[in-house]
Amino acid sequence: MTAGPGIASFSAGIEGLYQEMVIDHGRRPRNFRTIDRATCSIEAVNPLCGDQLTLAIQLTDGVIADVAFTGSGCTISQASASLMTMAVKGMAEEEALTLFARVHTMLTSESEGEAALAEVGKLAVLSGVWEYPTRVKCASLAWQALRSALEGDDRADGSRVVGTEK
Repeated sequence: MTAGPGIASFSAGIEGLYQEMVIDHGRRPRNFRTIDRATCSIEAVNPLCGDQLTLAIQLTDGVIADVAFTGSGCTISQASASLMTMAVKGMAEEEALTLFARVHTMLTSESEGEAALAEVGKLAVLSGVWEYPTRVKCASLAWQALRSALEGDDRADGSRVVGTEK
């Protein structure tokens, strides 16, 4: 069975919507600011393209009460950081790490259907990144910083630097 013109049009419409949302978050990132008295702060750098960000998290009783970032980078890097901060705010640390794993899988491999994309909600706008290997590190930079910040045991220090491997 072949896809009819309605299916192709719907698919192109979704891709256009996804692209528009990524551009919007890249140009006007949400939670782009600093946090006074952050529980942890971590700097992340992608040496391949120069993307860099500082992620700050305020934890309260194991819940991400606030999360924000500053830095510079390409549209995909900024949009991914913006979407990530919106998604994890209010989550327990364990939930955020579970979401990290789902998003990491989505960014690095072809989606295995609608159910997998439904698990990441609005973050599905980044699902096509896996097709562009040079952009995967851009999209995953903020997520790697989140994982490092939540798994780190020197939270009060805030001086660690996370770099993506070459």
